[in-house]
Amino acid sequence: MKTIKIGLLGMGNIGTGTYKTLEMNRTEIESTLDRKVEIVKILEKDTERDRGIAVPKEKFTQDPDEIFNDPEIDIVIELLGGIEPATSFMLAAMEKGKHVVTANKAAIAANYHKLMDIAKANHIAFKFEASVGGGIPILGTLLGPLRANKFHEVMGILNGTTNYILHMMTKEGMDYDVALKDAQAQGFAEADPTADVEGIDAANKLTILMALMFDKYVAPEDIPTTGITGITKEKIEEAHSNKCKIKLIAHAWKDDNDEIKYEVRPMYISETHPLANINKEFNAVFVKGNAVDDVMFYGKGAGPLPTGSAVLGDVIDIAKTVLR
Repeated sequence: MKTIKIGLLGMGNIGTGTYKTLEMNRTEIESTLDRKVEIVKILEKDTERDRGIAVPKEKFTQDPDEIFNDPEIDIVIELLGGIEPATSFMLAAMEKGKHVVTANKAAIAANYHKLMDIAKANHIAFKFEASVGGGIPILGTLLGPLRANKFHEVMGILNGTTNYILHMMTKEGMDYDVALKDAQAQGFAEADPTADVEGIDAANKLTILMALMFDKYVAPEDIPTTGITGITKEKIEEAHSNKCKIKLIAHAWKDDNDEIKYEVRPMYISETHPLANINKEFNAVFVKGNAVDDVMFYGKGAGPLPTGSAVLGDVIDIAKTVLR
């Protein structure tokens, strides 16, 4: 039986979740493909960390060229995070003919055309389902079952950290600072939560959604963006008195002149709107198409296993459609 060999860049939380998902569901994955799947090399400095799973030491390397130059490796999974060196590593893998899967929204949003163009030039698959919405299968659905639509609008709760904070402020009456500390204690917020609470993470994801839905690239820094640091209990109460909830929304839409508008900001959402009832760390994406009308996708937008699920979904897709 043929083995699909994978090089993994980074074994932090998401890399560990991907490795665990493969081990947990190996029988089902390999049965689906009628092939074995093996992560054969892992680029990672911290080889001693307790990840809750046994990883053979010989799989670790600190030299990315061991992965890029290995002719037996079919797919490179990039889970380092950040723009660099992740972008350069993905480009290097593509130029060596490796198919690439990533969850890295920052790198994709910053270098969308460069990554897509190099993938096309080298005739390789570049997939990034896990970059938006974690385990929610939104990107593949936009490019597959919903591709026959002209899209008019997308609204999304695309960041679990901010949604958790706003939920605790609304449900428990917490101040922002208290809710943030609680999110950090629960593992939903980083020690430096700036990218989340200032809306940067949501803007990265909106860049990707607009590129796929409207064929329009807008750099994240060009999206008008307001985070949640200015939200107070008084504003939460004011929203409640108007039968609304405050949610950090990434929003893009076509106006009456067919021009695309876009923004990320806290919004009053009517309590009757489907997005109003997306709570805690969950994400949701609301899409309007001219044929399908309104559809919404809901689920865990982050976390090692949900994100690992999406990463391996891309691996399976490449194995079934390209590595036949």
